[in-house]
Amino acid sequence: MSKKIKVMIVDDSAVVRQTMSEILGSDPDIEVMATANDPFAAAARLKEEIPDVITLDVEMPRMDGLTFLQKIMSQHPIPVVMCSSLTGEGSVSAMKALECGAVDIITKPRVGTKQFLEESKMRICDAVKAAAQARLRKMSPQTIQRSPKLTADAVLSRPAGSNKAMLQTTEKVVVIGASTGGTEALRVFLEMLPEDAPGIVIVQHMPEHFTSAFSQRLDTLCRITVKEAENNDTVVRGRALIAPGNQHLLLKRSGARYYVEIKDGPLVSRHRPSVDVLFRSAARYAGKNAVGVIMTGMGDDGARSMKEMYDAGAITIAQDEATCVVFGMPAEAIKHGGVHKIMPLQRIAQEVLRLCD
Repeated sequence: MSKKIKVMIVDDSAVVRQTMSEILGSDPDIEVMATANDPFAAAARLKEEIPDVITLDVEMPRMDGLTFLQKIMSQHPIPVVMCSSLTGEGSVSAMKALECGAVDIITKPRVGTKQFLEESKMRICDAVKAAAQARLRKMSPQTIQRSPKLTADAVLSRPAGSNKAMLQTTEKVVVIGASTGGTEALRVFLEMLPEDAPGIVIVQHMPEHFTSAFSQRLDTLCRITVKEAENNDTVVRGRALIAPGNQHLLLKRSGARYYVEIKDGPLVSRHRPSVDVLFRSAARYAGKNAVGVIMTGMGDDGARSMKEMYDAGAITIAQDEATCVVFGMPAEAIKHGGVHKIMPLQRIAQEVLRLCD
């Protein structure tokens, strides 16, 4: 047996510390090493033992999580998962935390329906495992999942017979999927694009409400427009649409016009939004007019449907291992035989532009 992932939970709420301890402790691969009610208590505990992963609250007394994160990264880098509320201010702080080196964001667990709690448990445990994998990137990705995992069939069924929807148009559309480490990877990619870049549709695994702050942040940095997708938004040149957290995003087509549909539904490949759902829709409605990119991330979301894009005539690109925070999703796409090109992050934007000329 491989050794368990040791986690330290840092949060000023006793209820959150207890709930997080129960959630993480229920996973056989995770051990809660310690809890702390603020960064000062956490720092004292770190002198005794170093965890594999820290879950860190954003807003705490005496020292906020962002300041503590910066100290950790400058003194003794440890994979950190930010644990934040859904407030707008918290979302902005969480985005800053990702820029400062946090691996991922999770929302604070709260009392809700059984389904909500089960999905939260899955998301929290997966985020911690991904963070541990980011530290040990050369090890084999942890791709074995214990919970039932639905495919894109749960949201969009496979087309019966040949698909003619992509005929009579030459407009290219770019679809991108990313997870752990993807927020920074997407920033690097999008900042390289010119104002007239082809239309882009993105699924980045991120909690509900955080995608709005993420989109707004990217919009201030990029020459193209970046926005959180809304139902029926048109996919146009010079704009990137990002799936809202907790909702699936599909590419659709009406005549020569591509647009997006926001859709509820179950978790697909353990995620909502799911890359598999977006890529399945791109295979069906764009076919050979699509360019697919799969970036850094834990697990295998997007791998199956990228192969469907490949089979439909789309050109597909995977980020290479050297530039990934976690090589799980690209590696799985490669294993499924759905990748034409494997490239370092810094070269993907140029290649996408070349393919869309």
